Amino acid sequence: MSLPFSPAVWLLLACVLVQLYYAGYYFLSFISRPISAAPDEAAAEPVSVVVCAHNELENLRRLLPLLIQQDYPAGFEVILVDDRSTDGTASFIQQFTQIYPHVRLVSVLNTPAELSPKKYALTLGIKAARYEQLLFTDADCCPAANQWIKSMQSGFAQPADIVLGYSGYASGPGFLNKLIRFETLLTGAQYLSFAWRGNPYMGVGRNLAYTKSCFQATKGFASHLRRLGGDDDLLVQDAVAQGQRVAVQAHPAAQTVSWPALTWAAWWRQKRRHLSAGPRYSWKDQVRIGTFIGTNLLFYFTATLLVFSRPDWIPLAVIWAVRTGAMSATHARLGRHLADRLPFWLLPVLDAVYFFNYFALGISLFLYRTLRWK
Repeated sequence: MSLPFSPAVWLLLACVLVQLYYAGYYFLSFISRPISAAPDEAAAEPVSVVVCAHNELENLRRLLPLLIQQDYPAGFEVILVDDRSTDGTASFIQQFTQIYPHVRLVSVLNTPAELSPKKYALTLGIKAARYEQLLFTDADCCPAANQWIKSMQSGFAQPADIVLGYSGYASGPGFLNKLIRFETLLTGAQYLSFAWRGNPYMGVGRNLAYTKSCFQATKGFASHLRRLGGDDDLLVQDAVAQGQRVAVQAHPAAQTVSWPALTWAAWWRQKRRHLSAGPRYSWKDQVRIGTFIGTNLLFYFTATLLVFSRPDWIPLAVIWAVRTGAMSATHARLGRHLADRLPFWLLPVLDAVYFFNYFALGISLFLYRTLRWK
């Protein structure tokens, strides 16, 4: 008996069913969870906030006052690691250390050959930290609220050894800004919801917390110290392998905000660096992430082929409408939950461009693997 539709239509339908499973089991379940209770001040402990900076003077002028103004009665210190800067970063930080004793400067004059500069700088900052609980962000980020330390630190009480936070990008004009924010939203939805479901696989260094004991359990960045990226996601991979507990803090007060790349070339370089750590993930995480990305890519490529098959236009239109409506509604709810809303009418376009761009990035990394740091 012949099937009423071509095999390509059934393949398209299978891809959509997998995507709807991810949307329901991970994304919608995650954003429907009960709102976290207010931080328990009785469980608060002192925190060391560690920031690495390489020629980030202008960004530090914006960030440092916001860190000092954090509302955290349990006490905190700010460790600023000056990584071989030549723009006066050290002199600027020293002005604050003379006024605020809880602001400290760690200077990196040279990085040992073949070691990741940022991981080396982070290691020195962690060694200098006085407190067990460590909170990390980047110089080009800003806390979304003066409750950032308090909100992120409360994740340790779940209990946890690692706390994953969300870091979005500031809204701005142009399609590139919206695409970067969409990509960040979708990536955040994946690693936060997967972790909430008990499958943590990454975090972002722009908003990440862990204990010194956790860092020691993974032997620091030893397993990937020579790899350029991975100071956040590969550390989480190693920590999970060592049985470390992971918590999620996605409340708006627990977020940081970054300023996105202004050119396509800059964003392309950034994403190549981020994706380069993927092959080091556990095979289970690669399958879980790869299935989500792969079915989306397969959906778009199959749909493109079916456009040229006149008998399949009607089922194609129906499946496309169902998938577009369901996923756009999911992305809109994720945007509301993570305080990063995008125009609803633009979501289908951003979704398609994102996945085709992801495919191009994958080819680029396969053909040209050389990466550069600052």
